[in-house]
Amino acid sequence: MDALDNRNNLISAIFGNGYFLTDIKNSLVIEQWIESYHDKVEDWFEVVTFFDAYNSLGNYAFNHKQYVYPKILEIGKQTTVSELGHPLLKTEKRIDNDFKIENEQFFIITGANMAGKSTFLRTVSLHIVMANVGLPVCAKSSEYVPVKLITSMRTSDSLTDDSSYFFSELTRLKHIVDAIKTDSYFIILDEILKGTNSTDKAIGSRKFVEKLVASNATGIIATHDLSLCEIEKELEEVKNYYFDAQIIDDELYFDYTFKQGICQNMNASFLLKKMEIV
Repeated sequence: MDALDNRNNLISAIFGNGYFLTDIKNSLVIEQWIESYHDKVEDWFEVVTFFDAYNSLGNYAFNHKQYVYPKILEIGKQTTVSELGHPLLKTEKRIDNDFKIENEQFFIITGANMAGKSTFLRTVSLHIVMANVGLPVCAKSSEYVPVKLITSMRTSDSLTDDSSYFFSELTRLKHIVDAIKTDSYFIILDEILKGTNSTDKAIGSRKFVEKLVASNATGIIATHDLSLCEIEKELEEVKNYYFDAQIIDDELYFDYTFKQGICQNMNASFLLKKMEIV
């Protein structure tokens, strides 16, 4: 390739190509190289990506000595994490939470807007992914049952695929239902069925959670629909948790603390008034 680049030199272009046809000779050498090594290039890239990935993981572990490696438990026991936090949040701003979930338990998380529900779902998801890979996790301690992760978060529509938001979400939920038939997964759902009316959403969300529980699934769903929390009274596997928001001295305050129960404080009307939208 370097020899072929010499064609940009005026002297080489005139005399080399004009008298010795160097472009043709160099092209022939390249073709011969491809013929000899075409079946090995894929293996080379696999080796490069393997060491690049392990180098990145090693750097992460080296740069976060304050994190802990999870203690691996047998299947069937509960996952218990103390002071779990999101590794991308600044330490001085991050609020860590304790998290404990038994096998085949399902959590319903409610909370006001911006209270921390989605961030918590991402925190739990990252804990699972990082623990599966063998990385230290952002926590004080972790006892973890290895499990595959499957989620429905930030679903979007697609003009290219001629797919509406609602259809994209249904497709994802269908994929989850099919996946748990053949294997065990930890399921994380963030505000499902947003693409339909509130009544239909409440009924559909309830039936979907009941189906997951009947399938002995383990996981978490975050929702603004407080009626979904009534399932806890009927199904022992379902537990309600929430993130709170309070109005103190006409200011909105979040503690970002994971609590058991149902959220009673909402903030949309307050924010609309506070920002002088209404």
